[in-house]
Amino acid sequence: MRSLGVTLLSILILAVPAFAQELNCNVVIVDDAVQNVDRSIFPQMQTSIANFMNTRRWTGDSYSVEERINCNLVITLDNERGNLPQGQYNARVQIQSSRPVYGTNYQTLVFNYLDQSWKFEYTQNQPMDFNENSYSSQLTSLLAFYANIILGYDYDTFSKMGGRNFFLKAQQIATNASQSGGTGWKAFDGTNERYWLTENMLNPQVEPFREGLYNYYRLGLDNFQKDADQARAQALDMLTKIQTVRKQKPICLVANLFFDTKRDELISMFTKGAPQEKQQAYNLLAELDPTKTDQYEELVKN
Repeated sequence: MRSLGVTLLSILILAVPAFAQELNCNVVIVDDAVQNVDRSIFPQMQTSIANFMNTRRWTGDSYSVEERINCNLVITLDNERGNLPQGQYNARVQIQSSRPVYGTNYQTLVFNYLDQSWKFEYTQNQPMDFNENSYSSQLTSLLAFYANIILGYDYDTFSKMGGRNFFLKAQQIATNASQSGGTGWKAFDGTNERYWLTENMLNPQVEPFREGLYNYYRLGLDNFQKDADQARAQALDMLTKIQTVRKQKPICLVANLFFDTKRDELISMFTKGAPQEKQQAYNLLAELDPTKTDQYEELVKN
């Protein structure tokens, strides 16, 4: 249970017994590409989205203020991609979430994804209605989908396969939204679309990756201060698990995202390892993330 891991963190930082919602989501609206619109709508849009993410209860667990999951939504409106009626928007959205590393002040990225297929309607004073069992709107479906993805990833880092229920909820939201239009919800929309986030995380072939998330974060990073060698061993185990997944499922979005999210952290972690360990890490990273081999070469430089 993630809540057990969260409790340990609470004890460490002496959290006060005040309870809060699960997400601490920072929302940024980039509206430079939108013309001929009353720009006062965009601060309201930003506030409405932040309130939707931060004031809604997404789980049945108790969170203190300090335990909330830090996340970011950078929504770049791009209405130049087609002439849209007033109140309709295209957007590219960067979604990130992080979690603290036990015993440190370091926040490590957990989820990092650029969704290029947001299309939604928003009008001033629009109610942000949502029901996870039915469809309300594209905007609230997109927001609720990513709230559950963020929670699923976070819970997976605190307990093995702990995020399954959230990935199932996200999948149901995607199914409901796909029946009402919008792009990115279906398999044929593209191999990097959000459909594959839930497909991958619920696919039995990808289970080694999800098991590796727990090992990497809870058994590895959370113990780095105490035993750096053991943490690097867990990171190597994560890489071998991704290698196993790739053999069964060569096109795997979540494996690709792992390297986009953790590349710099992996290099930093192994730079201080033993020569044999650095060579092993380099061999795996060059195989699994071949377009960035030049960045990993510093691990094996004399």
